[in-house]
Amino acid sequence: MLNFKDMMKQAQQMQFKLEELQEKMKDIEVEAQSGGGLVKVRMSCSGVVQGLSIDSSLINADDKETLEDLIVAAINNANETKDERIKTETQSMMEGMGLPAGTKLPF
Repeated sequence: MLNFKDMMKQAQQMQFKLEELQEKMKDIEVEAQSGGGLVKVRMSCSGVVQGLSIDSSLINADDKETLEDLIVAAINNANETKDERIKTETQSMMEGMGLPAGTKLPF
């Protein structure tokens, strides 16, 4: 059975690993698209949009709603991709620490 000192040491190690993971997420970028690749968004895994690319064929003052919809869709797709990447990285970290899959972490 673990004593209190060992438990505190494990908790500190987990906190350190979580901080490392949060820093790592700032540097990892994902890319998503909409409109068959006509709109692309690059986003960090910390949720910051790093870039937006719009195919010039979409730039039409008479149809700005379509462009707006495609931008929103690309950002939403990037958010979903980011969330999946965070899940994968978190599971990998947990496995490395010997924690069971499905353990809830404050991230």
